[in-house]
Amino acid sequence: MTSRDFDQWLSKFRPSISSYDYYIDFEKVVKNVEEIKIELNILNCLIGSKSIEEDFEKIVIKYPETLRCIPLLLAVRGYEIYAQDEEGAFLYNFKEMNYSVEQYKVFMRKTGLFDMIANHLVNNLADYALGIETGLDSNGRKNRGGHQMENLVEKYIVAAGFEKDTDYFKEMYLKDIEEKWDIDLSALSNQGKAAKRFDFVIKTDKMIYGIETNFYGGGGSKLNETA
Repeated sequence: MTSRDFDQWLSKFRPSISSYDYYIDFEKVVKNVEEIKIELNILNCLIGSKSIEEDFEKIVIKYPETLRCIPLLLAVRGYEIYAQDEEGAFLYNFKEMNYSVEQYKVFMRKTGLFDMIANHLVNNLADYALGIETGLDSNGRKNRGGHQMENLVEKYIVAAGFEKDTDYFKEMYLKDIEEKWDIDLSALSNQGKAAKRFDFVIKTDKMIYGIETNFYGGGGSKLNETA
């Protein structure tokens, strides 16, 4: 039995699997801002306004669709925002106005948006929104990392000579594996109570392997040994 030089083995490891497109999906970021760019530019006229509350009211009355930009200015996804204080609790809808313009002015005032815009803390709301979208997109790195790990593992599976949908399969649940090869895996699924899924399943002449991947590594299991 030969010994393995673990130092040499570990020296071949890379510190990360991150590719260039792991960090920010700029295509999605730009697309999200482009969808509300006109409304953001309409609101730009509020920057530096000395009568911002009156100007905001005029804009909302004439262009109510500008309200849908507001959640993004607070780095919030969606069109509903809940807020409360000693004056009451409110669930604001920024797609279809469910309160008076006065109440939306209260929201803008108390969240600090009026202060930020009127005091010229930003020069362009479209650019500001682009920055917020970039920050929000960083939350998607975990998903992108997961996909990159799957792609990396699949490359090694293919390089080992396996063929997709012939002797290796992607995203299979235990019940699918049981039905395909007529085997009992109830011990892994707590007698069928858990819907466990493997990212890859590899079938050889003597063994079925289930592989789970994630951004931080992964694991494998021998599912069944055949005679």
